[in-house]
Amino acid sequence: MEPKKETMLTLSPVPLYTQIREILRARIFDGTYKAHEQMPSESELMRSFEVSRITVRQALGDLQKQGLIFKIHGKGTYVSQPKAFQNLAKLQGFGEAMSSMGYETFSKVVNFRVLPADKTVAKKLDLAENEMVAEIRRVRYLNRSPISLDVSYLPRQIGERLIKEDLTNRDIFLILENDYGYALDQAELQIEAMLADESLGRLIQLEEGSPILRIERLTFTADNQPLDFEYLYYRGDAFQYRLRIERGRI
Repeated sequence: MEPKKETMLTLSPVPLYTQIREILRARIFDGTYKAHEQMPSESELMRSFEVSRITVRQALGDLQKQGLIFKIHGKGTYVSQPKAFQNLAKLQGFGEAMSSMGYETFSKVVNFRVLPADKTVAKKLDLAENEMVAEIRRVRYLNRSPISLDVSYLPRQIGERLIKEDLTNRDIFLILENDYGYALDQAELQIEAMLADESLGRLIQLEEGSPILRIERLTFTADNQPLDFEYLYYRGDAFQYRLRIERGRI
C-alpha cells in the first residue's frame, strides 16, 4: 500500500511529525486505513512525506500511544480496532450515546420471556421473590458489528408493552421516557471484567475466553423507584466506559 506523494506538510511552528501524525490519524478515522489493515511502511512514509525516518517514527509512536495502531515484530504496523466509549457521568441509552458521536447503531432482540424473578432481580427491582418479570435479551450493533449483549429485567406489564415496540432502532430508555411517561433520574452501576463463554461468544462473535466488560445497571425514576435492571456484556476489544473525576478541596 504505497501512498502517493504528499503535498500537505506546511512550513509552520507545528513540527513535521505532528503534521504527519494528524494526517494519518484523520485517515484512520475516516476509514482510509481500516481496522486490522497494514499501514504503509516507514520507508514508504519517508518517501511519501519526504521526511527522515526519525520524523516518521515520532509520528507513528504517538499514534501507538493513542492506541490507534499496533506493531507486529517482523511484519509491520497495523490499524487497531477502534474503541467506542460511553461517558459514565451521564445516564444514557447505548443508541442515544453512540448516535450523538456519529456511530450507526441498531439492536436485534434474541429472546423475550416472562419468568419468576430470582433473588437478585427481585431485590434490585424491589419485588417479591418469584414475582413475574419480563426479560429482554438484545444484541447491540455498532457500525453493523455486534458489540454487546444486553439482558434487561423490568416489571412484567412494562416488559410486555416494550416487546411490541421498535426495539431494533429505539433505546428502551427513550421509550420509557417519551412514550410511557417515566422520568428516569439516576442509576447504580457495577463494572467487572470476565471471559466470554461459548454462548455469549457466539452471539457477539467472539472466541470463547475473550475478555468481556460486564456491567450491572439499575435505573431509578425521579421518585427513586427502581424500574430497569440490566446485565450488559460488552466486547473488551471494542468498547470502553469513561469517567472524569475531580479531587475535592479539603
